[in-house]
Amino acid sequence: MDSSIHQQVDFDGSVEEIFSAYIDPQKHAEFTGGPADIDGTDGRAFSAHNGAIEGRNIEIVNNQYIVQAWRVADWPAGVYSLIKIELKDNNGKCTLLLDHSSIPQGKGAHIDGGWHKMYWQPLKNWLANNQ
Repeated sequence: MDSSIHQQVDFDGSVEEIFSAYIDPQKHAEFTGGPADIDGTDGRAFSAHNGAIEGRNIEIVNNQYIVQAWRVADWPAGVYSLIKIELKDNNGKCTLLLDHSSIPQGKGAHIDGGWHKMYWQPLKNWLANNQ
């Protein structure tokens, strides 16, 4: 059975700052520490963490949400999960909601921890150093 993850993370940056950090390749690379090829174009392929993460943008609405077919590069060919990142204004700060579904069996705990270790904590640190 596939796994699903739901996370809620509060950031000290605005919705616009969080959206831009995720979707702008230079900012994405700065906060994650690895090259990224990503933008806000629906249907466009993306990669992050120097190619360790890859997929395709499904639907992106500026400063609201990002939906991607998402995979770790070493998963079997053709195996994708689905992520939706929703951004909510919280008095000038941002609450991010992540729903990550169709994660291959046995990979859920690793992916769950990986979001915090590889994305949310580095993004919080990056924001603290760039505001």
